[in-house]
Amino acid sequence: MTDRAAALLDAYRDKGLKIATAESCTGGLVAALLTEISGSSAVVERGFVTYSNEAKTELIGVPADLVASHGAVSEPVARAMAEGALAHSRAQVAVAVTGVAGPTGGTATKPVGLVHFALARTGAATIHLERRYGDLGRVNVRHRAVEDALSLLEQAVR
Repeated sequence: MTDRAAALLDAYRDKGLKIATAESCTGGLVAALLTEISGSSAVVERGFVTYSNEAKTELIGVPADLVASHGAVSEPVARAMAEGALAHSRAQVAVAVTGVAGPTGGTATKPVGLVHFALARTGAATIHLERRYGDLGRVNVRHRAVEDALSLLEQAVR
């Protein structure tokens, strides 16, 4: 996955674009993967690990009432996370990840393995992606989420 991340960074560098991340269930794994690459500071502007609902509100401006009405693991919150990361950074592209990695925390409507993603770009509509990986184990859900976050970032730079 490091080669994929390096190619992604090259594409962003070539276009003069910077990335911000807003991560909940991945706990910073997307930013960690990107920053494993030497020279990533030219592209990775900042990363927000907004694991708690309060962090989502305080760091990136996700409205508390949005979290209260939809839950942290939802399309509206993922969109607000990406848009908030964009607004609270100097990046032109922001990816957000929020989900239930497990093994606990799942419900009938929000089972373990449910992950919502959003990608916000300056001057473009925010994109949402929902994945239901199933109960693959915490590590596998988080790694799959990183792969899908990279896919969204790749889509944005094409």
